[in-house]
Amino acid sequence: MLRSTYTVLAVVLLTMIWVSACGPREASAPQEEEVVSQAPMPNGILVSLAVLDKDADGKPVPQPARMGILTSGDNGWTYRYVEDTDSNVLHKAMVYGSEEGAPGVLTFGGTRAAVKLVHPGEDPQVIWEEDFGGKFSRMRDGEVADIYGDGMASIAVATHDQGVVAVLRPDSEGGFTVEELDREGNTFVHEIEIGDLTGDGTLEIYATPSEPNKMDGTPQPGKVVRYIPAVDEGRTVVADLGDRHAKEILVADIDGDGTDELYVSVEAVSGGDVEIRRYDADTDPTGGKVIATLDDTLCRFLTAGDIDGDGNQEMVAAAFKSGLWLLRPGQPAWSVESIDKESSGFEHAAILTDLDEDGVDELYVASDRDSEIRRYVWRDGKAERQVIHRHTDGLSRFTWNLMPAAVDSLP
Repeated sequence: MLRSTYTVLAVVLLTMIWVSACGPREASAPQEEEVVSQAPMPNGILVSLAVLDKDADGKPVPQPARMGILTSGDNGWTYRYVEDTDSNVLHKAMVYGSEEGAPGVLTFGGTRAAVKLVHPGEDPQVIWEEDFGGKFSRMRDGEVADIYGDGMASIAVATHDQGVVAVLRPDSEGGFTVEELDREGNTFVHEIEIGDLTGDGTLEIYATPSEPNKMDGTPQPGKVVRYIPAVDEGRTVVADLGDRHAKEILVADIDGDGTDELYVSVEAVSGGDVEIRRYDADTDPTGGKVIATLDDTLCRFLTAGDIDGDGNQEMVAAAFKSGLWLLRPGQPAWSVESIDKESSGFEHAAILTDLDEDGVDELYVASDRDSEIRRYVWRDGKAERQVIHRHTDGLSRFTWNLMPAAVDSLP
């Protein structure tokens, strides 16, 4: 049942991407530079993937989950990957380190739902595995922070499809205990963010529960909820989205006032637009200030960073069909500028990060429609696009996440 359900979903998503690829494309791409050589950088990119082959009848066949690893060197960028045969989708891979040991890589797998910790040269350690009892069992997202204020790096996890939100808390014996914060049947939780909107020094967890995925544009109700485990506070609705929902949120201090804000990418109902809304600690759940509207149906990646080294934060929104958008805070309104209309993907994974540690963030994006991973740098106020990897194996894939990682932590 799990495999057949995943295959049906894959067929629908692949059809949507094919239609997008065959539609009109506006010729407004940034200047592109071929990357022939690249100075070695201390950090690389972890690429979380679901990969699909085809059977004799042309139907998608899920392959083992993959974690791609991109690093740079004297001869350019190098790509390799590690397979996890226990799962058929890897939703996220990210660095995990604590004072007790060397950093490793956390992976969040699906269909066989497992959170694993991988150290270089060692076999993966399963730190949480669960069959949630529904049609799907997937570790969908995770974030790491000192959630309890005890100096330990705990892991907040979102899951499918029984609406479980949990925290994996390090114990005194080098393992983890699982604290389940919430469970709601027939519910997908797509995203986890951690931050401090109240400014009181206690970290809050934000999550995006919604009804199961619909691909026909009909209403799919959802909301954004908050948990504060350190003070034993359970679910609080902070954004009530009515008949709409969000699969992407971002918690960050983009305006630079010292307090985090919550940004919610509200997906369109049929015929509508994507809205990016801002919520502060005192915002009414039925409110939210619209900072940008995108002519698209989906926008599943928001990322923040400093693209020009001026000390101010910008936001990049990676939308489904309309490309990449640069959002800058302003009064009375934010500015919205197209970065690249020739970039597309169902998830459209993107991240702003400073891999070369020069004090300025670069933008890394998986354009699955083009089977490429791209790097954008800003020169003289304009984005310059570089293709740092092109998939040439003929397989279909969904890139679910991109994350930075120090080279010495990579498996």
